Amino acid sequence: MHKTLKKVIALGAIALLGAACSSTGGGSGALPIGTLTQGISAGISTPNTPPPGANLSSCALSFAHPYPVILVHGTFENEALNWQAVAPSLANAGYCVYTFNYGETAASSTFLGLGDIATSAGQLATEVNTVLSQTGASQVDLVGHSQGGMMPNYYIKFLGGASKVHMLVGLAPSNHGTTLDGLTNLGTQLGILAGVNSVFSQLNAPALTEQEVGSTFQTNLFASGDTVPGPSYVVIETKDDEVVTPYTNAFLSGPSVTNITIQNQCPADTVGHIALPYDNVAIQDVLNALGPNSPTFAPTCSGYGAGV
Repeated sequence: MHKTLKKVIALGAIALLGAACSSTGGGSGALPIGTLTQGISAGISTPNTPPPGANLSSCALSFAHPYPVILVHGTFENEALNWQAVAPSLANAGYCVYTFNYGETAASSTFLGLGDIATSAGQLATEVNTVLSQTGASQVDLVGHSQGGMMPNYYIKFLGGASKVHMLVGLAPSNHGTTLDGLTNLGTQLGILAGVNSVFSQLNAPALTEQEVGSTFQTNLFASGDTVPGPSYVVIETKDDEVVTPYTNAFLSGPSVTNITIQNQCPADTVGHIALPYDNVAIQDVLNALGPNSPTFAPTCSGYGAGV
C-alpha cells in the first residue's frame, strides 16, 4: 500500500479511536447494539462480514415494514465498520436489513469507498436489484453515511434508481462536496491543489477528489437540482462535522426533503462525522424517518457520549 495512504489510514484510525471512547449506540431488543470501538475492530479484522442483524436469509418483509433497508458505508469505511449500531437497531425494530461493500481499489481492500463514484453507484444498483429479487419488494430504503449518503444520488438520477428507491436517508452525506475545513480552498488559492489531486490519483482513490467542493463530479451530479420526483430524502447532520465542511453542504433542497440538524434537537450532543452512525439521537432519527416519519418527532436526548 502507498506510504501516503497508510499515513492517512493511520491518522484516521487514531481519530476514530479517540471518538470511540465515549460513543454509544441506540435501540434495544434481541440483538446487542455495537459501539464505534467494536465497529473499528470489526472493520479491520472482518471487513467483509455483515454486522449483526444484516443479510439474514430468514428475514421476511411485513405490512409495517414493506421496504428492505440497504445500508451504504462511507469513504475509508466498510460494512462491518459502519453499521454495528444501525443494523441491529433496525433489525430489532422489525426491518429487513442489508449491507454490502463497494469502491475497492488497488489502494485498499479493507478501507473502501475509494473508487470512482459512478462505478460505485453501479455496484449499488446491483445490490438493489439483488435485494429486490430476494425479498420481492417493490422498492428499497437506503441509509448511507458520508459518501454512502451522497453516492446514491447518482444511482437515483442516472442509473434508473428513482423508481426503485422509496427513501434515501443520509447521515452526514457529502452532498455538494467538502472543503475539508478549507484545505481544498487554500490549496486552490496557493495553486497546489492540482498536486494534491495528483497524489490522490496515484493512490487510485478518485472518490477523494470527486467529493471536493466544485469538482466536476459534484457539479454534474447536482446541475439539474438536488432531487428528482419519486423518492423522499432525509438528511441528518451535525454542526460538529469535521469532514463535510461546511456542514450545511450536506443538506439538500427540494419538495420531498427533510433536513435535520442534531444540535437543533439536542444541543448538548457534540457528535462528529465519524461517530454519527453510532449516536443514539441520530439512530432515533433514522428510525423515525423509515417509520412514521413524523415532522414533529423529538428524540430522547440521551445515550450519546459526551465530547463525541
